[in-house]
Amino acid sequence: MADRRPLEGIRILDFTWVRSGPWATRWLAILGADIVKVEWPEPALGMFTGRLVSGNERTTPAGITPGINSGGDYSDTNPMKRSVTISARTEKGLGLLKRLVGMSDVVIENFSTGVLDSWGLGYDEMTRIKPDIVYVSMAGLGQTGRNKHYNTMGPIVQALSGLTFTSGLPDAPPAGWGWSYMDNTGGMYAVMCVLTALHHRNATGEGQWVDMSQVAAGITLTGPSILDKTVNGRNSRREYFPPGNRAVWPGGPMLNSYRGPSAAPHNSYRTKGGGYNDWCVITCLTEAEWRALVEVMGSPAWANEDRFATVTDRIRNQDELDGNIEQWTLTLEKYELAAVCQSSGVPAAPVQSNEDRVEHDPQLREQGMYTTVHHPVIGEHLTQNTPFFFSESPTSVEKSGPLCGENNMEVLVDMLGLTPQEIREGYENGTFWPKSIPLEPYLIDALEAKEAATA
Repeated sequence: MADRRPLEGIRILDFTWVRSGPWATRWLAILGADIVKVEWPEPALGMFTGRLVSGNERTTPAGITPGINSGGDYSDTNPMKRSVTISARTEKGLGLLKRLVGMSDVVIENFSTGVLDSWGLGYDEMTRIKPDIVYVSMAGLGQTGRNKHYNTMGPIVQALSGLTFTSGLPDAPPAGWGWSYMDNTGGMYAVMCVLTALHHRNATGEGQWVDMSQVAAGITLTGPSILDKTVNGRNSRREYFPPGNRAVWPGGPMLNSYRGPSAAPHNSYRTKGGGYNDWCVITCLTEAEWRALVEVMGSPAWANEDRFATVTDRIRNQDELDGNIEQWTLTLEKYELAAVCQSSGVPAAPVQSNEDRVEHDPQLREQGMYTTVHHPVIGEHLTQNTPFFFSESPTSVEKSGPLCGENNMEVLVDMLGLTPQEIREGYENGTFWPKSIPLEPYLIDALEAKEAATA
C-alpha cells in the first residue's frame, strides 16, 4: 500500500462550525487534505464554536474537567485537522485570512448567508486573491431566494425538507428524528461538492463557487414520497401510514409500497433484560422464513393456528402475532436471539445503542470501524474510522481532533511568516485569542519554544 492519501497536496481553509460543516472536512482530512481550521473560542458564541464548555459534560470522559478541549464529540468530528485561532474582526486578522485563501485550494463554510461577505471575504474577493479557488458554502437555504436569510440547524433542515413529516406512526404527530440526520448527510453532500469542483478545476483550470442548500439536499431524500404522491396520489401521512416498524399497519391495506413488500412478522421485539435497547428486529418476507421461525421458536401450538396460516392472515392478526412472538423473544438476550434466527435463515438483527456498536458489534470490530487515538486532554479514546478502505491508499484516522489553536505556530509563523513577537502581541490585543478568556498554557509553551528556537 502506498503511503500517500488520495487528497494529499490539497489545502482546505475551513471556516465551518457546529456539525454539518466540520463533518464534511472530517472526511476530507482523512482522505489526506490539509485542513486548516480557523476557530475563535469566544464564549459568547456558545455551542456554535463546537467547543462549548457548558454541555461538554455529556462527551467529556469521567474524571476530566469540562473545558474547550475536553469534548469527545468535538475530537471525533475534527480528527486529522490543524487548528488556528484568528479573529476576522481585526484588520490584521482579516489580512492573514486573505493570505491563507491565496495558499489554499478550497474554502468551505456553513455560516448563514452572507457572513463571509460581511467580513470582506466574499467570493469576488477570494477570486481576486486566487482566481482558481473553489468555494463551497453550506447555508441551510443556500445563498439565493427569498428565504436565504433564514438560520437553520439540523432539525430545522429536516423539517423544511419534509423528512420530519414522513416519520412516526399513523394518526400521530410526526415523530421527528432522534439525531440531527441532516447535519451528517449535509456534510457528506458538501464532500461531493468539494470533490466535484476540484475535479472540474483539475480538468479546466477553473475554480468556482458551489452554493449548496442543505434543505435542498434533504429534499432529494424524499424522492419516494414525492413519487408516491405524483404517481399514486398517496400522501406521506395518511390513515395507516407511515406504518412504523410494520410493513403494514394493523387494519391497513396490503400495499407493496416503497417501504417494501407486505410481510408479517415485521417488527422489533423485546428481549431478555428489558433494558432500553434490549430489542431485536425480526422479519419474515417469505413462507419459508416464517416456517423457519416457527421451528426456531419450538413449533408452539399457536403458530399452527389458521389465523397465522398465510401472510394475509398474519397481517390481519399481527397484534396477536407480535404478542406471541415476544413471549418467546423475552427468553433470549438480543445477540443470542439474532444469532439463533440468522443461523436458521430468519432475517434478524439486534437493536444497538452507541455503546453496543462500539463495544459489542463483532462485524464493526473486525472491520476496524473504531480506532484508538491519543488526545492530550481526554487521553486514549476510540474514534470513528472510515467505513471504506482503499487498496492502495491509507485512510485510517491517526490523530485526534486538535486543541484550540494547537497549530498556531505552524500556520502563523511557519506558513505566514509572522515573528514570535507578533504572535505574542496578537495574543495580547485579541487578534489571535479572545481577550475574554485566559490564554491556554499550551499556547504559551508553544510560543516560548518558538521564541527559543528563533533566538
